[in-house]
Amino acid sequence: MPSYHGYVLLLLLALIVGATRNVIIADKANLYNESLILLTVIVLSFTYYFTRMFALKAQDRAIRAEENLRHYVLTGKLLDPKLRVQQIVALRFASDEEFPRLVQRALDEKLSVKDIKQAIRNWRADYYRV
Repeated sequence: MPSYHGYVLLLLLALIVGATRNVIIADKANLYNESLILLTVIVLSFTYYFTRMFALKAQDRAIRAEENLRHYVLTGKLLDPKLRVQQIVALRFASDEEFPRLVQRALDEKLSVKDIKQAIRNWRADYYRV
């Protein structure tokens, strides 16, 4: 969602700059109020960050479970626990035909996420990523 990632981030940055500026130039009578505004902006920034990270972590867990099931259906075996979550996330784009072979290559050659994505020939789109 561009409005969330773009606009909200830009607005948060503007708030941080403005609130910091106000704390710097505040006179003694307003320093407490300006500091509270800056603290509120900092809390909002952490909320923005953690909202995104929690959603991605939950989605990574779901992808790991889905790909584990997919691997089981295709091969009769669960994914090797040596695969890193980011490797599994990258493998989700592989077609069913190349998925088991690519999983084995990722394990044997310790492929990076970039290498896995470059090795995929028939891409499966993922339109549900947060």
